[in-house]
Amino acid sequence: MTDTPALTQAAAARVSAIASKQGKPAVLRLTVDGGGCSGFQYRFELADGPESDDLTSETDGVTLVVDPVSLDLVAGSKVDFVESLGGAAFQVENPQAAAGCGCGSSFGI
Repeated sequence: MTDTPALTQAAAARVSAIASKQGKPAVLRLTVDGGGCSGFQYRFELADGPESDDLTSETDGVTLVVDPVSLDLVAGSKVDFVESLGGAAFQVENPQAAAGCGCGSSFGI
């Protein structure tokens, strides 16, 4: 499966701003863990760079890295950064998710 997830321009801009403030490279790691309201949950963190087996995509100079195990669960996804009255957060638009929850950070397949 090679349909690597991608960042939207809004997400790339936010990662770039956060990385710049923290003096880190503009590299966002997306990982899927077991748990959450619906079975799996997304986890985001700044990374120093990709590991040797990671899949990567780049948007506006920002790299998104995903490990091979997580890729099976997020292939074809888009990572967006959304600001609303309720707050601001990264959100994953996952075409494979059959169920989700109100918090937007967990999903089921």
